[in-house]
Amino acid sequence: MSSALTVRVRREQGCAILTVAGEVDIATVAQLRDRLSELAGSGCPLIADLDQVRFIDAAGLGALAAAAGRSAAHGTTLRVVCAQRRTRRLFRITRLDRYLAISRTVAEALELIAAGDRTGDNNLA
Repeated sequence: MSSALTVRVRREQGCAILTVAGEVDIATVAQLRDRLSELAGSGCPLIADLDQVRFIDAAGLGALAAAAGRSAAHGTTLRVVCAQRRTRRLFRITRLDRYLAISRTVAEALELIAAGDRTGDNNLA
């Protein structure tokens, strides 16, 4: 049985920061996907902070990829924050690191967005 997933949103420096905690799997992904889709369509830069995620499966990775494409279609960016080696390895293995802009910290993601670094943006559009 999957543990609870919490998804919180705050605004900072003109960005929506989505903090995800718990396990992202087939049982919980709808909650994440709905929030990501809503925010990705808003036209403001989006940061998905995954540092408190204990587990993420293909459904979760798919939700992030879809949100990146939706963000790009709305002329903005999605940056994924993850310092966890295990999760970063998943992005490498699935080659999503080629399409998703990944940062190690929220501060780094905010700096890159402010500097206009849109690495990874339009590859999924």
